Amino acid sequence: DVQLQASGGGSVQTGGSLRLSCVASGFTFDDYAIGWFRQAPGKEREGVICLSSSDGSTFVSDSVKGRFTISNDIAKKTVYLQMNNLKPEDTAVYYCAATPGSWLTFEDTEYDYWGQGTLVIVSS
Repeated sequence: DVQLQASGGGSVQTGGSLRLSCVASGFTFDDYAIGWFRQAPGKEREGVICLSSSDGSTFVSDSVKGRFTISNDIAKKTVYLQMNNLKPEDTAVYYCAATPGSWLTFEDTEYDYWGQGTLVIVSS
């Protein structure tokens, strides 16, 4: 079975940091790009950052540029989202998702597999 297991969410104060993890199984990790999306209460889901497993290229939303970074451990089939200098507007449920190939996009319809989400709360 295909699975994406997101974890690492929690509650932090403004300026704090969190690292989210996304563990993949059931598909060929190297053949997919992994994206992180988030959905805040009452808002649409938005793309945050994504990473091509094949060539390491990344695509970053302007809203998190300079604060969030993405990395992976191919041997562990895990993608990490390092979030620094968190702001209250970063509060959301964060999802990881997988899209085939190395094309990086925030079009969520391009993603085949989705994790269950992990909640991040940033308090002021």
